[in-house]
This record gives sequence, structure tokens and C-alpha cells, in this order.
Amino acid sequence: MLRTRELVRVLGPADRDRFIALAEQDPVVNVFADYRARLTNLDERWLGGQVWGRFVGDELVAGCHLGANLVPVQCTPDDVGAFAEASLRRRATVGTMVGPADVVTALWEQLEPRWQRPREFRRAQPHLEISRVPDIPPDPSVRLTTPRDLELLYPACVAMYTEEVGVSPENDAGGGDLYRARVQQLIGRGWSMASFDEQGVVFKAEVACVTPCAAQVQGVWVRPDRRGQGLATRGMASVVHHVLGSGTAPVVSLYVNDWNTAARATYARVGFEQTATFATLMF
Repeated sequence: MLRTRELVRVLGPADRDRFIALAEQDPVVNVFADYRARLTNLDERWLGGQVWGRFVGDELVAGCHLGANLVPVQCTPDDVGAFAEASLRRRATVGTMVGPADVVTALWEQLEPRWQRPREFRRAQPHLEISRVPDIPPDPSVRLTTPRDLELLYPACVAMYTEEVGVSPENDAGGGDLYRARVQQLIGRGWSMASFDEQGVVFKAEVACVTPCAAQVQGVWVRPDRRGQGLATRGMASVVHHVLGSGTAPVVSLYVNDWNTAARATYARVGFEQTATFATLMF
């Protein structure tokens, strides 16, 4: 039951600045929700969902992004009950639930009896950050991609997604068209980097979202026949050099599966350090 002077409601454009201020209490961990607020102005037409807020008096104390991704913002495990009913109304469109592990676990405990079974629950994913240029020099073959690279890049993106998530993005509603459009969008924004040889993509990674406080990297991949050659380390060094050196963002972040020891060793060599632990449910 909500306490006196406590309110939970959908946020809109008039709440944008307050929500961004909330996200910026932990701006790197909350980079996705912060980015979405800036991009959409919290307008449901552009969100493809809703952002909910919990208020105590006039103060916004916690939030929850409810769209294709369910993402808690500055929630404690005690806050999640405020968003459980709203989450249940969005369950048909949620593909993932992701955020700090203790909060995601607490929310899932409330939702599990009434929600569909997840395909996978990744309970411990180190969240990593770097805010300095790596000591490792960038790989000169890693560059920003261009629209001319799409036909080589797109199959590599599908391969990465399928390997990481366990299903092909081309199986989603809309087939490959939506995913191809997303790849094109990242190229157009200058957020896609890759290296190539005569067989196609060797290394690739994308910046998924950017705010004045941070950038989040996703989609890191090395072609299987080129793995074990140190290409991921040099490639990620190139990504960090570019993001920091270009002024795109002052911090680069990502999160990684705890069992992926090779990737974790790569990020450690580049200079990433763990600052939190995430969890992800995939439906």
C-alpha cells in the first residue's frame, strides 16, 4: 500500500528534466534511460512505451522505463512494488528486463507468479567503465563504418546477436527489416566501428546510447576464425580511444556475462573496471 503523499504515475514531457536529474544520480549505470529520455522527451509516441515515476511529496525518487526493455531507474529493492502492476500491463511487449542485479531480482520475485517464463535469466553481469584513454594503442584497421559497409556488416551483426542472445534478430516481428534499420541508424550516427579483411568483418562494436555523461557499448564481436589473436583487445581500445578522443562522452561503459571469461579478460586489459553488477531476463 502506498504511504501518505506517495504517488506513482506515467511521466511525460513536463517531467523530462526531473527524470534526467534522477537518472544522473548514477549517470553511467542509468545511461540507457537517460538517453531515451533525451531522445524522446518522454513522449509516448516516440518511446514506444511509457516511463513511470514514483514520487514522495513533490520529489521524484524512482523510475521505470517500460517499453521493449524494462529498466528500473534509481530503484531500491523496496521500490519495485510501486512498478509491479504497471510492469504487468506491458509484459506482452517487453523483450528484456535489465538493470542492477538486486533490483531486477526483487522485481522479478514480484512479477514471476503472473508473468511468462523467461528464456534465460542472467543473474550476474559485471558492469564495467573506463574514463581514461587505454595504454593499449588503437588498431589502425578499426574505423567508423559507412553505408557502403552495410552488406558486409549486417551479417556480422546478425551473427553476434544470435550468438549472444540465442535467437536470431530476424525471427522477431518484422523479420530482418527492423534490425537492418537499426544497424543503418548506428552507422548514420557514427556509432558503429569495425575492421575488415577479404572475408568480411573481422571485429565490430557499436555505441548503443550516448548522454553528456556516458556512452554504452554493445555488440562486441570478433569473427570466429580470427579469435584468440588479440583483436578484441585492440579493437576495444580503438573504440574507447574514439569515444573519449572525439568528445562523444567522458566515460565508456558496458556489461558482460559473468561466465564470459575471455571477454572479461579483454576488457580488463583495455582498462575497464567493474562498478556494479547487472542482471538480465530475456523473454
